[in-house]
Amino acid sequence: MVGFDGTPASEQALREAAQLLAPRAVLVVVVWEPGRAYELAEMPIRVLEIPPSPIDVRTATEVDKQLYEAAERTAHQGAVLATELGLQAEGRTVADDVTVAQTLIRVAREADAPALVVGAHGHGALRELFLGSTTREVLKDAECPVVVVRERADHGEDPPERPAD
Repeated sequence: MVGFDGTPASEQALREAAQLLAPRAVLVVVVWEPGRAYELAEMPIRVLEIPPSPIDVRTATEVDKQLYEAAERTAHQGAVLATELGLQAEGRTVADDVTVAQTLIRVAREADAPALVVGAHGHGALRELFLGSTTREVLKDAECPVVVVRERADHGEDPPERPAD
């Protein structure tokens, strides 16, 4: 199973997975976060410390629907890329349960996946401290082997090393 979000890091993870796994079957999973439109609508309010105002439910529902459709397209694009790379691929969009990492772990368990492949984005140490790390959570909690593929620099070179945590 490959966690996929359409970013260069997830595309690199899919390419590396193909080199390791082709011609085997792979499930390309995009985690969709329902309700995200409501959170995004409130974000400027929280940042500016302005009291919340009513959210236009109809607009937020439409945005949420569009986010789901974008996730579906991303899953399809990931499956197409995996097929082009020699894998037997199925794309799947899954609603977020708790966190993206826990959702990937649950789907891997339900699919009886022999391994879970994820891409590691090149976050800085400070950003990772505040945002958390899907990759770190997957590594910590997954019940199956995890393959982590580091994001490559623009010219195919490894990114600069970061100090260990």
